[in-house]
Amino acid sequence: MNFKSSFLQEFFLRGFLAQSTNLEKLDETLINQSISAYIGFDCTAKSLHIGSLVQIMILRLLQRHNHIPIILLGGGTTKIGDPSGKDESRQILNSNQIENNLVGIKKTLEKFLNINNKNLLILNNDQWLKNLNYIDFLRDIGKHFSINRMLSFESVKLRLDRDQPLSFIEFNYMILQAYDFYHLFKNFNCRLQIGGSDQWGNIVNGIELIRRLNHQNDINDNSMIESFGLTTPLLTTHDGKKMGKTADGAVWLDESMLSPFDYFQYFRNTHDADVIKFLKLFTDLSLEYISNLEKLDGSEINKAKEILAFETTKICHGEKVATEVLNKAREIFVQKNNNSFEEKIVKLRINNIDKSHSIKLTDIIFEIGATK
Repeated sequence: MNFKSSFLQEFFLRGFLAQSTNLEKLDETLINQSISAYIGFDCTAKSLHIGSLVQIMILRLLQRHNHIPIILLGGGTTKIGDPSGKDESRQILNSNQIENNLVGIKKTLEKFLNINNKNLLILNNDQWLKNLNYIDFLRDIGKHFSINRMLSFESVKLRLDRDQPLSFIEFNYMILQAYDFYHLFKNFNCRLQIGGSDQWGNIVNGIELIRRLNHQNDINDNSMIESFGLTTPLLTTHDGKKMGKTADGAVWLDESMLSPFDYFQYFRNTHDADVIKFLKLFTDLSLEYISNLEKLDGSEINKAKEILAFETTKICHGEKVATEVLNKAREIFVQKNNNSFEEKIVKLRINNIDKSHSIKLTDIIFEIGATK
């Protein structure tokens, strides 16, 4: 697929594209102007984990292509909880917990993005959601939503099909997210929302709300400024498992919750089949350079894994830390190999302890696996 805009071209080639609204028109829009695009993060924990890393890398991509990223922190929507992709209701957090989580998430994002750039906004949707009057909101916004249509969205259908309860408060989440998009469109000229594939229904609702409210306000359809949506694919490993889950829990982006060394090792242990995909998604390395790494075969793929681990750790924790953990990992690998060699020599000595002759060089070579 060929795009005219540099952003969409790289977005597609790196594997970020799943679904879109009016992709051709979006492509034309991105050529002619710098636009604002938003990605939202609810404040359910004091750090983000690598389940959010695709979205963070897209924010970096927007900056790199001179567009304006808007980071929307869900200080308001976290009070309800997004039902998307969940089999059960999220835990309801109090205001202090949400505020502490918001501070931690903002700190995490600051490691990945140039927050001093004037063309980047960090907003909290609690600023406008907390002041909504419920009756007015139902009358002015709620009337534009069809229950029949809302029931057809995947995030709702999955819960109902599995006979999992969906609370009324959760059912309102998609209305609030749609209103977020409208608020950003109206007040910050935001034209594009980007999210995971589980957000497709919410994004479409926002675009439809913008269209309806503009039409209601007598804006001529022919001159109406269009809004757009993009989603990214559900990220899975080679065996179909959701990316970022380990036996020890989530892979956090905060060094106080997961050490940089363990973060490095997570990517270093990537399966051969996932290395190139992850290099495209999670590093800033050029696609041409990654294409050269794709030619590596056999044990040489370990070189690509090391590059992946180093580059991802550098982006998250800085180049100095990434270099330190790389050297530490190499030292452990060498030490492990040396220990293995020494263990085999000890084994040979034990096996020959009752023999009068000394250990032969050929026996050592065979035991340590130096033969083909």
